[in-house]
Amino acid sequence: MIVEGAILDRSGPRAAYVRVQAGRIVEVGSIGCDSTRGRERRIRGIVTPAPVNGHTHLADFLSVREPPAGSLADLVRPPDGYKFRLLGSASPAAKRAAMHSALRWMERQGIGATLDFREEGIDGARLLRAAARGSSVRPVILGRPPAGEIAGPDLEALLEVADGIGISSVREESAARRRRFAQACRRSGKLWALHASESVRESPDDYLDPRPDLIVHLTRATTDDLLEVKSARATVAVCPRSNALFGRHPPLAEMERLGLPVMLGTDNGMLRPPTLFREAEFAYVASRLAHRPVSASFIARSLLVTPWDLLGHPDRATIEPGGPAPPLILRLPPEDPEYQIVTRAGEQVIVPPGSPDHRGSGR
Repeated sequence: MIVEGAILDRSGPRAAYVRVQAGRIVEVGSIGCDSTRGRERRIRGIVTPAPVNGHTHLADFLSVREPPAGSLADLVRPPDGYKFRLLGSASPAAKRAAMHSALRWMERQGIGATLDFREEGIDGARLLRAAARGSSVRPVILGRPPAGEIAGPDLEALLEVADGIGISSVREESAARRRRFAQACRRSGKLWALHASESVRESPDDYLDPRPDLIVHLTRATTDDLLEVKSARATVAVCPRSNALFGRHPPLAEMERLGLPVMLGTDNGMLRPPTLFREAEFAYVASRLAHRPVSASFIARSLLVTPWDLLGHPDRATIEPGGPAPPLILRLPPEDPEYQIVTRAGEQVIVPPGSPDHRGSGR
């Protein structure tokens, strides 16, 4: 199959054709210069790397009802928040099925990976590994150690299953525990992550000690706080729809102005499904509602490029022959591809693997 239109990847948008065989890129070039001489089916569209969901809590997909009214703390604060009561009352099989269902939602959107804060220690991490068997979405599991003392071998066992550690916030973990977790992640080459400045402003002196690889939210962060985050070379994940439910919005315009590396995430599965393109459109529209607009280019990069850099796979953010992963093909007008991806992309315009288009049937 030949996709004629545009490429949007690490190098930005550009007019091009992409030839795809068996889900892999075999040829890229200027439109009209492909080697097939019209012998393969052609579609008009945009080719991108697989997007990444920068922040999820997939087990929360257990909840299928509107969450009870209350504050954010009432819903998600351990150990007695609504979500933790929900997790505690559900069987392992039910949680595994909920996470598998959430991954299926993301598969249909062409998502390549998701960074999931997985509660419940090593058992929780193992459940997500089991739920993801056979999925095309790679779960990047940020496990949460249990409260209280944790033996060294138990922490090492968690990091053998998980891709790192993700905690709720610095207010709920002592400095000594945070440093111990971060050191264990550094030794094993895993990610160290946390939530910060979500409902109230927290001091960067706290959440940057020790320096995290990933910080989630920062809705209450000041410009000076963001400058310190940038100096620490941390990546930020924002979840505009989740924040909006509680009357908050991340300072995306300031993050763009300062040049912070930012990802988009869909957050708690009990509040919405993991529909990443809807998150992107909401971020774009909400920034205008707040009179602090952000560019489509910034949002597109947060989906397609920045996450792969954080995960150590920058090659997956480039569209080129012989690339390491299947591309995402969207039947969208190729004019202004960043705007198209951010405001019009969705499951209905994706050319799925295995379809007649993707197999490259003749005219």
